[in-house]
Amino acid sequence: MRLIYINKIPLILYLQLVASFLLGGYSAPAATETACIDCHSTITGRWLQSDHAKAMALATKQTVLGNFNNTEVLHYSEKARFFTENEQFWVEIGQTDTPTRFRVEYTFGHYPLQQYLVKIGSGKIQVLPFSWDARPLNEGGQRWYHVYENEEIKTADRLHWQQPLQNWNGMCADCHSDGLKRDYASDSDTFDTKFDNINVGCVSCHGEMPKHSNASPAEAISENDLTAKGFWQRELQRKTATWQGPARDNSFMDSCFACHALRAPLTDGFTADKAFLDQFSPQLLLAPMYHADGQIKEEVYVYGSFLQSKMFADGVNCLDCHDSHTLKLKVQGNGLCLQCHSADTFNVESHLHHQPDSEGAQCVNCHMPTQTYMGVDKRRDHSFKIPRPQLSATFDTPNACTQCHSEQTNKWASEHLKKWFGEPSTLSLNQHSFYQLMSGQSINLSEFKGVVNDKSIPVISRASAVQMINLSGVVLEENTLSPLINSDHALIRVSAAQAASAASSQLKIKILSPLLRDKYKAVRMAAARSMLGITLPEDIKTNFNPAFAELMSAQQVNSWRGEGRANSAMIALELNQSEQAIAELTQAIQIDPYFEGSYLGLSEIYRQQNNSVKLEILFKQALSVLPLSAAIHYAQALYLVRKQQHPVALASFKKAYDLLPQNNQYAYAYILSMDGQGQSKKALSTLKMIIKRYADKQNLLELGVYLAQKHQDKRAYQFFTQQLR
Repeated sequence: MRLIYINKIPLILYLQLVASFLLGGYSAPAATETACIDCHSTITGRWLQSDHAKAMALATKQTVLGNFNNTEVLHYSEKARFFTENEQFWVEIGQTDTPTRFRVEYTFGHYPLQQYLVKIGSGKIQVLPFSWDARPLNEGGQRWYHVYENEEIKTADRLHWQQPLQNWNGMCADCHSDGLKRDYASDSDTFDTKFDNINVGCVSCHGEMPKHSNASPAEAISENDLTAKGFWQRELQRKTATWQGPARDNSFMDSCFACHALRAPLTDGFTADKAFLDQFSPQLLLAPMYHADGQIKEEVYVYGSFLQSKMFADGVNCLDCHDSHTLKLKVQGNGLCLQCHSADTFNVESHLHHQPDSEGAQCVNCHMPTQTYMGVDKRRDHSFKIPRPQLSATFDTPNACTQCHSEQTNKWASEHLKKWFGEPSTLSLNQHSFYQLMSGQSINLSEFKGVVNDKSIPVISRASAVQMINLSGVVLEENTLSPLINSDHALIRVSAAQAASAASSQLKIKILSPLLRDKYKAVRMAAARSMLGITLPEDIKTNFNPAFAELMSAQQVNSWRGEGRANSAMIALELNQSEQAIAELTQAIQIDPYFEGSYLGLSEIYRQQNNSVKLEILFKQALSVLPLSAAIHYAQALYLVRKQQHPVALASFKKAYDLLPQNNQYAYAYILSMDGQGQSKKALSTLKMIIKRYADKQNLLELGVYLAQKHQDKRAYQFFTQQLR
């Protein structure tokens, strides 16, 4: 068949491109993507090869990859049948003999998996739980599978596909389409979401560029003109390259981070011409999303790991490794790293210690190990860390050696690395303190200052330490907070503003007021959040009120899920608006019934109001929908203690501990409750048996000393006192 081309693009692809911008009744942006296509045909051809071009599409024969040939799938009690009817794609799905029928409206992504979107009413579009494994058959692909393959997700589960956490409008949409607005109405719990372009096109990264799009061809800026003048060069006798040329402006990466980061949106939709911290508040390196040493654990994307890397610190940006429009790697294999790193030093057996061209000899497998998300999607850690199995034993962190050689131990890996490279470099005291803090252990003020003042530690790590310090029991005074508040690094200012929430009202006014005028919205909002409930002088109110308005606007953007409403409730409480807080939490329970935080927040309000009737009703309601919530059982146990119902409270403390035994607070309360109910010997023996599982165990050790003294048990007394700090 002879192909017809328009601007060097096959006609069929050109029509698909135009259709993707205009179909579905969505208005075109001010500077349409079709104008970009007309002038930049070569770049468009490269973009068509990218994941961005296939981020989302109307469900058609051309875009749907899955088998809809009347295919049935079963996952525990959930069944689905995928079929076509009148050239449309349909699914019948449910956990009963009478499944519900939905039309598949859109495809979502394409490789290594493709997901499918359906409408369920109220403007809500949900992601189906069954995805198509798009990998080749010989890699285990070409099949339907459930994204939670190893667990049953029933209807009464927060992860069920019809619940908010699987909602396209709130969870996914802004990163898969251009110009998206969620337009969520909190009073009716409805969406009226619209986008300008169904997939990720030019404006997502370049913005509207109206002057550029209206310029004549002679005036138009070429791609080369947009490229920074300079290059990486490795000089003789140097192992790695250095940047040659004017200082790099890597601020464009804020557009990359807008989607390749775990973050909370501060605005309804975002644009490429605004700073990341003006549109988002990022998740820092905290558990359970990251391991103690900053390696990725849960699905956190790239921002948090890349900002830890030496590459980021040295000015490396995304486009040094990834093509600007296909987004694919510029070079495959070790050649990518050898663009800047000496082959004579790093691509030799004396460094690799694995057979050439083997998996073990690939740089990325040691320095960018993968985590698998959504069942089949392997993603690499971009912190580029050196494997340190000796730390794994101390902080329970993974390392590339034993991830690959899963049958071996950390000791085995440490011995091999020592034989190959000599003694590992000693971890600095400040770095060790940081890992302690991130692993949930307490550090003192001196150790904290060492961490935050150590410029060899990445900024995002120091900011994470600031965000965590209140949980370590350290109260920050003015001489410690002020330098952090005035830091040149916005991430540290955000965290310092949050940490200042524990300061006195007078100190907050003094040190946080300047942040109300900060360059970045995330900083202004953090300052306003920490200053809630303070009686402010009139001159401070002038700056506080706009920042507070930004804070409340962000709460509205995120009010479609339980966390958003719960945060609004906490703000209302700090403003002494208890009835508003109750209303927010009640609505949170209605729209997101399996989010435990709403029940816990509401129970605390009822406790403060001494409203036993509503508390009992609430705990009954909460445990009927969340019977496996350790936090709710624990809250109920505390309520029962206050009611002097100690035997029943012991059962609730035990339930909380059994459900979450790694929580040292639950363990402490359970042991103490046993002691209070005349089971002191059992409490002592239980504590001796479980104490080793806790990293932060000071309070448990002190409890052990008390119980040992109570029973005059010398061996137990020695056991606990020897471990006390």
